[in-house]
Formats: sequence, C-alpha cells, structure tokens
Amino acid sequence: MPIIVRLDVMLAQRKMRSKELAEAIGITEANLSLLKSGKVRGVRFDTLSKICAVLQCQPGDLLAWEPGDEAPGESGDGDD
Repeated sequence: MPIIVRLDVMLAQRKMRSKELAEAIGITEANLSLLKSGKVRGVRFDTLSKICAVLQCQPGDLLAWEPGDEAPGESGDGDD
C-alpha cells in the first residue's frame, strides 16, 4: 500500500512511548501497534484527531503517500 504511517517517528520526536499515547487516546496498545505498522485498512477521524491533539501535530505529519504497486483507481474494495 502506498500510504506510509510515520507515527513511530512522531512518537520518537515527542519522546513519548506507545503505551502513553494509547492511554491518552483511549485505545489498546495492540491497536496502536497495528496502526504504527500500517497493518490497518483505515483509521477513524476521531482517533486521528486525538493522536494529533496529544502529539501536537497535523495528520500530514503522521501519514504520507508514496507511489506503489497499486494502479490508479485500484482500491481493492470493489468501489471502482
């Protein structure tokens, strides 16, 4: 997937542990770990907003797009 999650970078810059962030935003460490690794298919705007509030950052600081193997318009969800 061409979306890169840079949450680990932001945590390091803020000198915060995953456990602290998970507690602050009200999700499990396991779910935060899945998000950090990019192994999720989506993230709720509410969760993203909470992460940004705690880390004092913008969504673009956490997510990046890089060209990948996916063809334009190929989402894999049948909505094409």
